[in-house]
Amino acid sequence: MAVAPGLARQSVCELETIGRGTGQPRLIEIWFAADPDRDRIYILAGGRESSHWVRNVQANPAVRVRIGGQWFGGTAAIIEGHTDELPARKLVGGKYGYWREGTELRGWARDSLPVAIDLNGPKEVRDGDLG
Repeated sequence: MAVAPGLARQSVCELETIGRGTGQPRLIEIWFAADPDRDRIYILAGGRESSHWVRNVQANPAVRVRIGGQWFGGTAAIIEGHTDELPARKLVGGKYGYWREGTELRGWARDSLPVAIDLNGPKEVRDGDLG
């Protein structure tokens, strides 16, 4: 089951990670694109591995994502060098004007670190419950 079209059209999502040093939830707003074939979203880290949220998911891949007011639990993974890398870059880049069919990836869509988040489906998620 894929992310509902209405949610997939949202311009941003909120990503909650667990701070690698503090163990406390950390929330950011970020661009995303939904995989049309499965419960997965892609995000690109412009700061690559220097982004705090990337370092947090490297330490603990359990995340929460809020899209259009709906929370999802999920598991994040860096996908650079994997088969999903190019489709992820095109989905996110296309959504935000950094790529279109028949052109090369450019700028941010080409240079950022791609991250996939497999969603566990919509659910009630309490504060501090990333499971």
